[in-house]
Amino acid sequence: MQFLFPGFLIALAALILPIIIHLFYFRRFKKVYFTNVKFLKEVKEETSNRRKLRNLMVLLSRLAALAFLVFAFAQPFIPQNKEVKKGKKSVSLFIDNSFSMSALSQDVSLLDKAKIRAEQIVKAYSPEDDFQILTNDFEGRHQRLVGKEDALAMIDEIKVSPAVREVSKIYSRQQQTLNSGKNDQQISYIISDFQKNITDFQNIKDSTSEVEIIPLQSVQEKNVSIDSAWFEAPVQMMNQTNTLLVKVKNHGDEATKSVRLTIKHNGQSRPVGTMDIPAKSFVIDTVPITILKTGWHRGELSITDYPIQFDDKFHFSFNVAEEVNVLVVNDGSPSNYLNAAFRGIPYFKITNQNSRSLEYSKFPNYKMIVLNDLKSISSGLASELNQFASNGGNLLVFPNAQADINTYKSFLQTFPADSYLGFEKAKRQVGKVNTNEFVFKDVFENRRANLKLPSTEGNFKMSGFSNRGSEQLLTYRDGSPFINKFRVGDGALYLCSAPLNTDYNNLVRNSEVFIPMLYKMAISASKERKIAYTIGRDETLETEALTNTAGKDLVYKLKGEREEFIPGQRIISSKVFLTVGKELKEEGIYDLFMEAGTPTSTFAFNYDRKESNLEYLPIEELKTIVSQSPAKINVLSTTEETNFTEFIGERDKGVTFWRWCLFGVLAFLALEGLLLRFWKV
Repeated sequence: MQFLFPGFLIALAALILPIIIHLFYFRRFKKVYFTNVKFLKEVKEETSNRRKLRNLMVLLSRLAALAFLVFAFAQPFIPQNKEVKKGKKSVSLFIDNSFSMSALSQDVSLLDKAKIRAEQIVKAYSPEDDFQILTNDFEGRHQRLVGKEDALAMIDEIKVSPAVREVSKIYSRQQQTLNSGKNDQQISYIISDFQKNITDFQNIKDSTSEVEIIPLQSVQEKNVSIDSAWFEAPVQMMNQTNTLLVKVKNHGDEATKSVRLTIKHNGQSRPVGTMDIPAKSFVIDTVPITILKTGWHRGELSITDYPIQFDDKFHFSFNVAEEVNVLVVNDGSPSNYLNAAFRGIPYFKITNQNSRSLEYSKFPNYKMIVLNDLKSISSGLASELNQFASNGGNLLVFPNAQADINTYKSFLQTFPADSYLGFEKAKRQVGKVNTNEFVFKDVFENRRANLKLPSTEGNFKMSGFSNRGSEQLLTYRDGSPFINKFRVGDGALYLCSAPLNTDYNNLVRNSEVFIPMLYKMAISASKERKIAYTIGRDETLETEALTNTAGKDLVYKLKGEREEFIPGQRIISSKVFLTVGKELKEEGIYDLFMEAGTPTSTFAFNYDRKESNLEYLPIEELKTIVSQSPAKINVLSTTEETNFTEFIGERDKGVTFWRWCLFGVLAFLALEGLLLRFWKV
């Protein structure tokens, strides 16, 4: 047997006190007067023997009570399998409070069980120890060590959260806090359901402290979720029908039938239909949306599925511009064909400017810029056009037949893109349309029909660098490019090998190709604006910045149905970039505004779908994975009835006897009282 606090054993010296009391109190004599001397002698001998026996038993009871009291403070124990570590400890407890912990186990949620386990663990340690209470929220107040009472209070306040963290990130955050303390003894506890999609023990490299994992698992639930949604076309236009694609996943081991999908758009709900989804698979359904107004639109997709419901809704938002601005840069007179083409498309607004009088600061206001028949491109214009395309603009280039090849080469190298080599006067026929690319996708009802394709009387040869990543939209019959597309940052560069002038090119007379080509180029985008964001992810929201006419600092706010907050914000040029961080807790539609009642943008937020897959790691598989990790990790396999206060106490200290010592103190004090009360002498 060993003692956890052997220093208290010095108090055994106090055992001399009952002995002193016994010697100086119970040996005092009293005078007794009797008339019969013989009778007195017999009574005195008998009473003296009984008194000595009783006093001796009282003395032993007091000595035993005092000894057991000292032993209780010294905490005797019998060591188990490992060496007992003495001194103050730093203990970190992670309680998984993600959505999956709402699942029931024996009519009690896993989160409630986790909180009970955490409280029992805290109570197993001494009041001098330090504690960290950590959840998926990674709140600032959870990044420090606190006392025992504060730790118990923090555990009681834990609620379900949409945040989800991988085990490796949890362990890393625990180590940061534990290392900030002064105690050498460090131990981490992770209480979770250990879903497969968050359990990455292989990424834990550090092994400075012990890690105890406590798995809590419920009955495997079936679950169907709306995984994601996106528009088929990157830009939505007035009086146009755009197709919304919806991905619905079945995470269960059995096929589901007749899953009903409903859409709510601008306050009106309508059923879309039902779908059958195979086990462990998904179905992509299409939802046609006809746009009848400009401005911001908000929508919600929903399915009916029990018992897991946090992923049954998907909020989305998108903006329909009142008009699409197009700038045409000319050296000479504007092109009548371009003017007629763009003005014939509803909601397009065309502006013509001379290349020598451009206002570069207004470039971000345009969705598309067309360079028409420029003989040369200055370095300043080249830089601004590159910036325009990189920020999401679309640039279409029709060269001049007598173009300065060197200035064009310098201009195109900045993207980078293929360069013009030399102009050839030769008749050539376009032979192929790339109908798989967005510009010509879904333009022609019958792709195999004999289309009247453009022809040219002269064109530039192209360099054809293999590392420039070109995508051919229209090609000549010999395979050389007529119009190529190059991705530039968030935008695109469209490069035509022939001038737009009708002396060399009859493209403008092929309206079935020319008109839809201009329209789709203007609304295309290599980076589509997101229709929804995920809560908890480090995503940046981007929107148009308002002009600060008053010269004051701009402060944007996000407001949902039940909460309002100020996001992190950074204004660059005409754009404002927002970060929501940990402020956002609830899914839904949020309006961005500076003045109440006048929103400038609308954003949709949804819960992370990581928790949708309710596949847990079995205990045995969890032990196998843990055994392969370089960190010192131990799986605590316990039953529902296990009291962790006793379990950890016996594991860390062995078989403890301090409680029995207290019982001994009470028992011997009671024995002393009984002896003095009922043993009369």
